[in-house]
Amino acid sequence: MIVVQTPLRISFLGGGTDFADFYRQEEGCVVSTAIDKYIHVIIKKRFDDKIRVGYTRTELVDKLDDLQHELVREALRLTGITRQVELSTMGDIPAEGSGLGSSSTVTVGCLHAMYTYLGRLVDAETLARQACAIEIETLGKPIGKQDQYIAAYGGLQFIRFKTDDSVVVEPITLSGDLRRALSERLMLFYTGITRQASAILEEQVANISDRLAVLRGLKALAVEARRHLEQGRLDALGATMDEGWTLKRQLASRITNSTIDEMYESARRSGALGGKITGAGGGGFLLLYCPPKYQDAVRYALRHLRELPFRLESNGSKVILNAQRD
Repeated sequence: MIVVQTPLRISFLGGGTDFADFYRQEEGCVVSTAIDKYIHVIIKKRFDDKIRVGYTRTELVDKLDDLQHELVREALRLTGITRQVELSTMGDIPAEGSGLGSSSTVTVGCLHAMYTYLGRLVDAETLARQACAIEIETLGKPIGKQDQYIAAYGGLQFIRFKTDDSVVVEPITLSGDLRRALSERLMLFYTGITRQASAILEEQVANISDRLAVLRGLKALAVEARRHLEQGRLDALGATMDEGWTLKRQLASRITNSTIDEMYESARRSGALGGKITGAGGGGFLLLYCPPKYQDAVRYALRHLRELPFRLESNGSKVILNAQRD
């Protein structure tokens, strides 16, 4: 049996510039971090020739093409595993619509588990690049590239998406004290609103040519956020996130709504300096930057929402158990 642990993520700024329709014209970039909430993938050999996959439902099939879980199916196909295998996924957060990058985390984790099962060591770049290929090229998902890379690499990163389709991952190095201080100033609340990200993202992709100025603004804020972090100006990061949320709302019509707007404004009135809806928007988690002295007031203002305590995660996808038997 093999168990792989792959982190979920929060993205601070730059989301949208990791879409090919933007970065192939002019380089994109994001500031993103892994968090200590995970998706675990378990894989083992079966006695018979069937393929069994367990997630929110269970599939038991004779042929790879009969698998309905498309991320697992295409990861199995890419790695060449076509029979006699059992795989399960388990997550720390709701499986759908969280905005924490869960789909890409599943894809990276599955590839890592499958390669380990085959006895092959692969690096983070390979895992991220192949996860992008599965989701964007094979399955045609209307998504960018940041989620796959932060899941594979972990840490706090400035990620550049170059016009030639290459990706450069540049760690943002913080002292231990500054890293803890950043963790202490970030809050996540589950809005209780679930949504299909694909519809929002499809509109966002269709709007790219008309939103170039907005995307350039988000890109500039990502560069600014990196500078704030490296110089230890954490509260400036919060203010930059507020500017970013104002811009992000312009990328597609369903990124926000009156309910989300009221949540965000309540948090701001209570002392949060900035924030955003994670991922595509429209629901999932509300990320806030808030100095510790105002956090109880924010919790009270958002007392109808469930808070998800978390910390930053240094590691990317990793094998935490390898008890494979011949």
